[in-house]
Amino acid sequence: MTDQIRILSVDDHPLVREGIATVINGQPDMQVVAQACSGCEAIQRFGEHKPDVTIMDLRLPDMSGIDAMIAIRSEFREARLIILTTFEGDVEIQRALEAGARAYVLKSMPPSELVDVIRQVHAGKKRIPSEIAARLAEHYSDEPLTAREIEILGQLAGGNRNRDIAEKLFITEETVKAHIKHIMEKLGASDRTQAVAIGVRRGIIQI
Repeated sequence: MTDQIRILSVDDHPLVREGIATVINGQPDMQVVAQACSGCEAIQRFGEHKPDVTIMDLRLPDMSGIDAMIAIRSEFREARLIILTTFEGDVEIQRALEAGARAYVLKSMPPSELVDVIRQVHAGKKRIPSEIAARLAEHYSDEPLTAREIEILGQLAGGNRNRDIAEKLFITEETVKAHIKHIMEKLGASDRTQAVAIGVRRGIIQI
C-alpha cells in the first residue's frame, strides 16, 4: 500500500522496539520505516525518512525524548510526535505538550489503543487519555517551582547538605534554607525527603 502511515519508533530497549514494530506492522494501514535507540539517532533518522508519525520514549540514554522532539520540530514544524512512556509526572506531561507532542500515552495501554492514537495523530488530532488529563488537572493551579528551586531540589536528591549546596551555587546557607522552605510549601511536603520523592514522582527532577 502506498498510503500507509510511515512510522519512526524511538526507544532504547530493543524488546520494546520489536514489540511496537510487531503491533504496527500487523496493521494494513501502517508500517515502521525506521527505528532509533537514542535522541541523536532519532533526529538523524527523522531527517532521512521524514515519517508521518514518530513514537518517542521519554527517557533516552543521551537526552530526553522531549529535547529530541524539540530538535526535530525546530527543523520540521509539522512533525507529528507521540510520547510513549512509563512516566506520568504532570510536569513532564506539561513540558511534552508545550513542546509540541500530539499525544502522551503510557506503555501500559493496550496495543489496539496505540494504533488508534497513531491514526488520530496522523489525521491531525491530539490525544490525551483521561488518566493523563486527570494527572494534569490535579496540579493545574499549583505554583510552579522556579529554576533555582528545581536546581536546589536536585541537589537535595543528591544527598547534599545545606552547606554543600550553598558552596556549589555560590549563595549563603540562609538563602538555601529559604529556598527549601518555599520548595516544601509549594510541593506540600513535610520534610526534605518527601520533597524529593514528590519531585521525582511529578517529573520535576530525575534521579
